[in-house]
Formats: sequence, C-alpha cells, structure tokens
Amino acid sequence: MDAPEIDENGKGILYAQKADVSFVKKIEGQSNVYLLEVLTAVEKNQISSRPGQFYMIKGSVSGVQFGRPISVYNSTEGTVPASEKKLLKIQFMILEKGEGTKELCHLKPNDKIDITGPLGNCFTLPQDIYALESDRPQIAIVGGGIGVAPVANFASSLTPKSYDFFASFKSKTYGLENIKAQNLIITTDDGSEGIHGMLSAALTEEKIKAAGYKVIFACGPMPMLSYVKDIAEKCGIKSYLSLEKKMLCGAGACLGCTIQTKIGNRRVCKDGPIFEGSILDFDLLRSQIPSAHKNHCLENKEPDLKVKIAGVEFKNPVIAASGTFGFGQNYRGFFDVSRIGGISSKGLTLNPKPGNEGERIIEITGGDINSIGLENPGVPSFIENELPRMLSLDTTTIANLAGSDLESYVEGAKLLDKTDVPMIELNISCPNVKHGGMAWGTEPEAAYECVSAVRKATSKPLMVKLSPNAPDLVAVALSCIKAGADALSLINTIQAVAIDIEKARPYFNNVKAGMCGPAVKPIALRMVYDVCSAIKKLPESEQVPVVGLGGISRWQDAVEFIMAGADAVQVGSATFSNPNAMCEIVDGLTAFMKSHGYSSIAEMKGLAL
Repeated sequence: MDAPEIDENGKGILYAQKADVSFVKKIEGQSNVYLLEVLTAVEKNQISSRPGQFYMIKGSVSGVQFGRPISVYNSTEGTVPASEKKLLKIQFMILEKGEGTKELCHLKPNDKIDITGPLGNCFTLPQDIYALESDRPQIAIVGGGIGVAPVANFASSLTPKSYDFFASFKSKTYGLENIKAQNLIITTDDGSEGIHGMLSAALTEEKIKAAGYKVIFACGPMPMLSYVKDIAEKCGIKSYLSLEKKMLCGAGACLGCTIQTKIGNRRVCKDGPIFEGSILDFDLLRSQIPSAHKNHCLENKEPDLKVKIAGVEFKNPVIAASGTFGFGQNYRGFFDVSRIGGISSKGLTLNPKPGNEGERIIEITGGDINSIGLENPGVPSFIENELPRMLSLDTTTIANLAGSDLESYVEGAKLLDKTDVPMIELNISCPNVKHGGMAWGTEPEAAYECVSAVRKATSKPLMVKLSPNAPDLVAVALSCIKAGADALSLINTIQAVAIDIEKARPYFNNVKAGMCGPAVKPIALRMVYDVCSAIKKLPESEQVPVVGLGGISRWQDAVEFIMAGADAVQVGSATFSNPNAMCEIVDGLTAFMKSHGYSSIAEMKGLAL
C-alpha cells in the first residue's frame, strides 16, 4: 500500500490546484515544440519538484477530461508578498501531439491550468558517483527530442562541467540553454547541427569506455532508451532511464500506466518514471505496441474513398445520420453538402407525427440526451415535398423509415419503393405497440418479423438500423440478415435518464430518452466490432456491409470504425457542435490514407478484427 504524501503534521505536501499561465512560446526552428511557463502559489509545507518529476496538467477550460503528464523543464521558487505561501515558477517543454497537448501549446497569458503534483521519482546519483567538476566527468546525460527537457533540468542541478551531455534531434536543437556540460555533443537526423545521424553516431561502447563514464541518465524515444540500456550493460555501468506512458491519475491509483519489468509490474507514474535500466525488457515493452499495417506513403496518388453498400455507390464513406441533418437542406448554408458521401433522412413514419411534448434535449458531459419523438411530416408528404430536393443534391440519398406496427412499416416501404430513392434505412428501434412497447430491434424474433415484412414490400436495398438496447445485439443482427437485410447500420441512441434536480422529477416526460455524442463512441465501436466479427464468420454469400455510427466526431473515430469492420460511417450530433465536422472527417481520412499507404477504404476495412 502506498504511503500517504504527508508532512510530519499529517498535511499533504502535494498539490492539486490551478496555476496562472505566464506565457506560451513556440521554440524557434521547431514546428511543434512549445515552452509553457506557469505560476502557482502553494503552502510552505508543499514540496517543489525535483529533476525528473512531472505534473499532470490541462487547461482549466478544456475539451479533454484528464491532465497530461509533462516533465518539468525548469522550476524556481520564490515568496508571495505578505503571505505565508511560496510562489513556484514552473516551465514545461511540450511537444504538440494530441488534443490535450495542443490545448496546452496554445494557451494565452493569464489563462489558468489545472496542475497536480509534483509526481513520480527523480533522477538521483548513485552513492559512489560524485558530481564534481573534473577533466573526466563520470556522468553521461542523454536526451532525445522532447526527452531533452527532464534531463536538461537534471543537468542544471549538477555542478557545471561534472557531466557530458548528448542531445539528439531530428532537426535543429532546443532545450539546451541551461546546459553547462564539460562536453556538449549534438546529433541531428538531417545534419542541420552537430553530427549528422542518430545518437549511435556519437555515443558508442568505445566512447563510453574511453571517457570513463560510470553512469548514464537518459530520456527520449523507446528505441533510443533501448540502445542506451544495451551499450551501458556492455560497458558494465548502470543506466537510469525515464519512460513515458499514458496516464489517468498520475498518483499510482488507477494502475493504467503499469509496465512489465524483470522484477514484476511497475507503475510508471509512481515507481517511475525513472527506472534502472537493468530491470527493463525493451523487447517486451515493444511487443505491447501494435505494429502498423503499412508505413509507405501514396506520395502524389490520391486514395479512392468511394464505397459501395448493397449495390449503392457513395463517393466517400461519410454519411449524415438520420435525425441530425433534416432532409439535407439545413446545413447547405454552412458547407457544400456534395462533399459528403450521403444523407440519411429524418426518421419517417407512414403518417405525420408531432413528436414528444415537454423538454426534448439536455446537454450532458460528452454529448446529449434527446427525446424528439420522431417528429416528421409522414412518408407521403416526404415523397411529394422533400425527396425531390434531396435527390437534387450531389450526394446519395437514404430514406429512414420508422414505425410502430408492421402495417405502418410495410405501407411506408411500399410507398418508398415507387420512388427513386436509392436505399431505405429501416429503424427497428421503434416501440412495437402491439407487444407492450418493447422496441422491434431488442429481440431477434421481433426483428426478424419486422425486417421480413418490409423486405417483401420493397425491392430497394434495405439497410437495417440496430438498437444498442438489445440484450443480444449480435443475435438481432444475424436475425436481420436472415430476414433479408442487405446492410446493417449501428448503433442508434442508448437509453438514458436525466433528473431535474430543481423539480425532483425526470427531465423528460417519457422518463427515458436517447443518449448520443462522443461519450457513447467506445460502446458503439464495441458493438460494431462484435457484429462485424460475427458477420465475418458467416459464409461469404451471407455477409452484408455494416455502417458504423455512434459518437463519431473526428476522422480518427471514423478510421477506428472502419478498421473494426465498418464499410462506412454515419456522423450525427457532431454536426450540431461543428457544422464542418463531416468535411473535416473526409479530409482527415484522405490525409491518413495517403500517409499510411492505403489506396482504398477496402484496404483498411476490418484490419483490427
């Protein structure tokens, strides 16, 4: 059990609070490296960071939930006038990589960040090593790329000229301002500064033996750390290596950053991030990182984004989901809708439907809950007024058909069958009014009955939209295929409840409503993965395409669904918060496919199965 981080009086010596941004500035000569400085006042008993430690930080106003572990580049301590508190000035060198670091790299002066720490262990000299100025330093310090930051902080705490410092970069240099090494050796991949090459061009087994180093401290990418460990062991000296791992808490509680070592599991946040090299097995660590399917670029060749679903062609796999895009006209003023692959209409019932009374929407963390109630003009009105305008758009039209009993489903399908609409999407998440209100899509037999009846009523390609609320979604999916579905789309919204705490009653008149948005994406992805895995086991003649949806808001989400087996994706509530979301997904897909060498969507489909 971890010992609490407290002082002699039982008070906590770590801190979780807000800090003020002094500045953020881009590092000259680097495309994505920034220096962030923050100020925070803490109690006098609270500790300052030591070299090698890190903080969990994120913007106080942020689109990410968890802080990012960022090592300290520089830290100084002062006093707060007329106060018992002390003032910490902390600098972080940050590589803009994902959403969280992007936010941090573009903060403004006086913005606030949430900061927790200092966390982890620190660089410590072995007892038999002395950081004294000498003609022959005993210490070698190695930094690679952004990994220069924590070891530069460590170096600045040592006696000047008591160490040699090796810094390796792709191009140019940064983070070396406070280095006072006996020898500063720089390597760059492109030869822009120092030695042309990687670390191995400067730090070799022969160099270590000739210099007489007794210990190596390093931080950088895994291949570099593996190299440092190997050559240190060959020279019979110790190495201390700072590792990087994704984290949630940073305090050792969640066990999310655990790695396997030769002496058992260790947490990077609490037992590290600095480990003695001898306990690390980099072959094992590398085996935990999935290898890429491809790594060559398409160069000047554009990838083919076209997909065919049940014989219907879509110019790309990004389709506007039913209920989020009206009948294709609502967003025409925001972007060119011909850029997307298709549009699924608002859910249609045979007769006009006024929808639900009372409150219909509420925002929640990571999405919304809605209770619209399928308000729509009815199939006949749609065919007469809306369908001609949808078909005039330069994108593929899908008619989404809903109902509450077989008769209304069948009659609606018969009417649509006489039109030029290319495809029908059958929504079986609707309540079966003749069987107690349970949705048609929650039970295999009911799903089979509904799909079979509609299949007989139309020759149009039929895509069945599945409910995530089914106890056995795979069984429902297979029943739909057996009943004649040409394709499946999943998932529809997830049942949820919201409470009005002022009125002490459910927020929606119907109590339960549909949850959607980014928060449901991992659940939707799991369901798509399960259904696609089951379809893959069927004889090839029985396999049908799958369209994935549920919380997709970024191109990365779309890639995940496609790699999980989906032929295409539908994008829904993301359009509400970002009208350009679907265009950005199309652009992101294109760029990803080019950079990873995928010439078509089919090449990516199902790679993760």
